[in-house]
Amino acid sequence: MRSAKVTRNTLETRISVELNLDGTGKVKLDTGLPFLEHMLDQIARHGLLDLDINAKGDLHIDAHHTVEDLGITLGQAFNQAVGDKKGLRRYGHAYVPLDEALSRVVLDISGRPGLVFNAEFVRASVGEFEVDLIREFFQGFVNHALVTLHIDNLAGDNAHHQAETIFKAFGRAMRVALELDPRMAGVMPSTKGTL
Repeated sequence: MRSAKVTRNTLETRISVELNLDGTGKVKLDTGLPFLEHMLDQIARHGLLDLDINAKGDLHIDAHHTVEDLGITLGQAFNQAVGDKKGLRRYGHAYVPLDEALSRVVLDISGRPGLVFNAEFVRASVGEFEVDLIREFFQGFVNHALVTLHIDNLAGDNAHHQAETIFKAFGRAMRVALELDPRMAGVMPSTKGTL
């Protein structure tokens, strides 16, 4: 089973993440950030990942540390769970619409961190959640998951819809990239022989 459990404790946050890459979309989330939990649920359900996340952060200051550290810890768990990467499809992409909103996510389990994030949200927050933290979440993730990730919100008049299409597309792209290709069984999906 491709799974991992990672704990990260700092002066700003205490976070634990349990991740099963071969799950069914089950989630157990306690972060103190309801909108982010809604987005993490989208990743799990559309990526068919099981996620158990508990986070306690300095939310009395703001959500920045908690969101960034959640991305970091999830990235660490992903990197650990993915293992030696042999047999992976490696690449994944998805387009996901939600009413007027549309996002595209392209992912490479490359062993190299990289984020290209193109999203101009129509407002600065959804409820009390500041949408600029979405980029911080994904930056923390790619830095520690060691993946290359391109995120493009292509359309949207509603910030909630824009964000939701991003997270759904991310889950779907991850699901494809993580699939084991029977034609690549035991083979590293790289001409370099390593990722």
